[in-house]
Amino acid sequence: MDIRSHTLDRIRKFFSGGLDIVELAGLLIIAFATTVAIWQEAAVMIEARKVTLADLLLMFLYLEVLAMIGQYFRSGHIPVRYPLYIAMVALARYLILDIKELTELRVMATAGAILLLTLAVLAIRYGHVKFPYREDQASKDRPYVRE
Repeated sequence: MDIRSHTLDRIRKFFSGGLDIVELAGLLIIAFATTVAIWQEAAVMIEARKVTLADLLLMFLYLEVLAMIGQYFRSGHIPVRYPLYIAMVALARYLILDIKELTELRVMATAGAILLLTLAVLAIRYGHVKFPYREDQASKDRPYVRE
């Protein structure tokens, strides 16, 4: 029984390590692609000698993606609220840039989606503060852990 348990532990560690490598490679590819997209967008702005609101909002989306990747490398996990922030910025960008072509119903639906995402972030933050995870509570007990 002990040999079987030891073998299963080794198999789990092997696959876990493999998944970690794939995850790291995926994040590096996303970070590289996002950085390339930022430089391409900057080149378009320089060539046009004009910066539009659409350009700035797109740059904010790229920066949010990089912030999410940075957060993962700092803490080892991505908070659920980061993709929600990206979705809110993307919907706001859509609303701002396409306002002339949107029907009233579509404007209200998009605004409602932004409101729902905002409420989701508030609920997540409230739950995190009121009901912290065990590892978060343990890190507060250790003064050397930076928050």
